[in-house]
Amino acid sequence: MRRARAYIGSMMKTLSLLFRSAALCLALTPPLAAQEGADLTRVEVLPGWQMENGHRMAALRVRLAPGWHTYWRAPGEAGIPPSFDWSGSRNVARVTPHWPAPALYDQNGMWYLGYEQELVLPLEITPSGPGELHLAGTMDLGVCNDICVPMRAEISAPLSASGDGGTSAPIRAALADRPERLSGARCEAAPIKDGMRLVATLALPDLGPREVAVIEHPDKAIWVSESALRRAGQTVEIASDLVPETAQPFFIDRSELTITVIGGGKAYEAQGCTGG
Repeated sequence: MRRARAYIGSMMKTLSLLFRSAALCLALTPPLAAQEGADLTRVEVLPGWQMENGHRMAALRVRLAPGWHTYWRAPGEAGIPPSFDWSGSRNVARVTPHWPAPALYDQNGMWYLGYEQELVLPLEITPSGPGELHLAGTMDLGVCNDICVPMRAEISAPLSASGDGGTSAPIRAALADRPERLSGARCEAAPIKDGMRLVATLALPDLGPREVAVIEHPDKAIWVSESALRRAGQTVEIASDLVPETAQPFFIDRSELTITVIGGGKAYEAQGCTGG
């Protein structure tokens, strides 16, 4: 019951932030132009390049006004995660974001993971078939300072196979800034009254006096509690409760979990974990 109330409280807090202000539209129209929304942010598409596997590597560049920030994909209890809808695209089968490592911030007694000044978010685009791609859809994001303003960027960008328009450098820098991958993570899952408790153990260098961990499940309908992290030398133990909409124990595919530890300007990430 406690976790169900926490889940509902988290959802209500997010809805409160979303409805506190009217959403702003940032219309991106060919040739990859954008408008500023209330002088807070500017969003543009970086066309990128064709990859050897036939995919396209492009990016969204979000520039923020001084003092404002936006959030990582799993920002913590105080943040609003960005969301995307690419249903308006043509010749696009899948869009996979490659998130650069976020920074850890403290504000009003709470912490969040996000970006100040600028976010370059690489997008790996899988085409449906041969021919030109057209990336079209929306990005919903929270832009915050003392208050949070929900914004919607409407994106429409043709992506031809010719050149990169000089945009490859910031995309490559963002790709290089992704969390360092870890292997060998182990985790145990045990049923609790309204879901599952997951305890993950991994070897990790000390990131300094302030470390936070995030456990992510691919099903965003599953509420994941803020992780508790304990360190013993070069080993960390991370515990979170996972509560589904049914509020009862459920099967967890450990290979689908993502575990990220952030601190001291560094980030490490494990994709999946093994039992035992």
